[in-house]
Amino acid sequence: MNQNHDYQIINKALIKVYSGIVYIEEHELKKSRFSDITIKEMHAIDAISMYDHQTISKVAEKLHLTPGTMTSMTDRLIRKGYVERIRDKDDRRVVRLMLTKRGRLLYRAHRAFHNMMVERFLKDINPDELKIVKKALKNLEGFVEEHA
Repeated sequence: MNQNHDYQIINKALIKVYSGIVYIEEHELKKSRFSDITIKEMHAIDAISMYDHQTISKVAEKLHLTPGTMTSMTDRLIRKGYVERIRDKDDRRVVRLMLTKRGRLLYRAHRAFHNMMVERFLKDINPDELKIVKKALKNLEGFVEEHA
């Protein structure tokens, strides 16, 4: 097999996997009790996380959004009952985000989906292959970080 052919196969697979993951997440959300949430809002909930109460700007940075866009999304998530604003214990001027019970439930469901996906991805992979997969993903992650 030539290198160009390998690149084409990998490129097609990456596109198919990315599109497929987005489709599955959207489809599962629509048919779930969380049908009022968009994919972007679900990823915001994931970025807010369960216990690390972060500021809007920190979450915006993680998601590559402007603080203004994240503020609007936060307002929607509060109205929908997934997120609360809380004051920092040490500095009352600082506002942090916290998931509500409903938000934590969605967070756990989203994490369970990702766990199932990773388990399937690593199915029948031996330790030597795992090292190669990890290296390849690290390379891809570096590319994304450079261009994000």
